[in-house]
Amino acid sequence: MSPISRRGLLAGAAATALTAAGAKAAAARPATTTNPVWAAPFATADGFAGTNLLGQNGTTGGAGGPVVTVRDTETFLDYCDRNEPYIIQVDGIMRFSSKQALRSNKTVIGLPGAEINGGGLDMYRRQNVIIRNLRFTGADDDAISIQQSSHHIWIDHCDLSGGADGLIDIVRGADLITVSWCHFHDHSKTALLGHSDSNSGPDTGKLRTTFHHNYFNATAQRHPRVRFGEPIHVYNNYFRDNALYGVASTENAGVLVEHNYFENVPFPIYSGYDESGPGRVVERNNVYVNSGTPETLGSVVEPRTYYAYTPDNAANLRTTVPAGVGVGRI
Repeated sequence: MSPISRRGLLAGAAATALTAAGAKAAAARPATTTNPVWAAPFATADGFAGTNLLGQNGTTGGAGGPVVTVRDTETFLDYCDRNEPYIIQVDGIMRFSSKQALRSNKTVIGLPGAEINGGGLDMYRRQNVIIRNLRFTGADDDAISIQQSSHHIWIDHCDLSGGADGLIDIVRGADLITVSWCHFHDHSKTALLGHSDSNSGPDTGKLRTTFHHNYFNATAQRHPRVRFGEPIHVYNNYFRDNALYGVASTENAGVLVEHNYFENVPFPIYSGYDESGPGRVVERNNVYVNSGTPETLGSVVEPRTYYAYTPDNAANLRTTVPAGVGVGRI
C-alpha cells in the first residue's frame, strides 16, 4: 500500500467520502481489550514531562478519555486530529506521508506489531501527549516533531529508524519533554533541540528535555544536538558506534551528561559544533570505552531543581539498556 497524506485521505469524490464516513462510524464503536497496553506498569511520566509546570500537572495524555483501537490509517489520523482526550491503541501498520497533526490530551500506544510508516506525528502548540510502544520507520520528514511552545510530551519505549530528516525534533520554544527507553538505529540525525542559531529568543530557557535509558545504536549524530535550552538532562543512555559525535551543546545551551555508557564514540561530547558557538556542558560519572575525551564548559542548572531521580550504575547500561528499550517491553 502506498503512503498517503492527510489531504489525500480527506479529499476525493463521493465514493471516497462514503468510505470515510463508514470508517468514522466504525471508529465510533471502537474495540477494547481486557488488558489494554496503556494500563501497563511504569505508565507515569518522569523527568521533565513529569513536572508540574506551565499549568499542567505532569503528563497524563488521554487519561479519562475513551479507549479506542484503530486498525486503518484514516481512522487513526481522525482520532489524532480530534480535540477531545483519547487513548488511541494502534493495531497494525499506519502508512501515510508527511507530518500529521497530533492534538493535545492524547495517548498513542502501539499494540504488538504497531508501526508508523512513511510519515510522522506533529505536535504544534499542543500539550499533554504520550507516545509509547510504537515503531517509526521511513518518515519522509521528521518522525516526531514537537514545536511552537508544545509542552509536557512523553515519548517512551519507541523504535525509531530510517527517516529522511530527524527522528525527533524539539524546536521553537517546545518545553518539558521526556524521551525514555527508546531504540534509535539505522539513521544519522537523531534528536535536534533548537532548529537554528537565530532563534535564541523563543528557545532560551526552554527546550527542557530529559533523555534517559535510550539506546543510540550506531546512529551518527545528535544524541542530542542542543541550542539555547537549559537544562537538558542526558543520563543512563547507551551510546554505541556513533561515528560523528554523541552529544553537542551549542549556542550557550546548558546540558548535563551523566551516568552514560559511551562505546566506540570518537567524540562523545562537544561544546560547539559546525558553525554554532559553544554551549555549556557538564559531564560526570560516565563510562568511556574506546572513546575520545569529552569537551566540557562552564556550569549547568541542576535537573534536581525540577525533579528527583536516581541514576543507575553506568557500568551496567551496556546490558540493561538494550534489553529494555524499544517496543514490546512494557
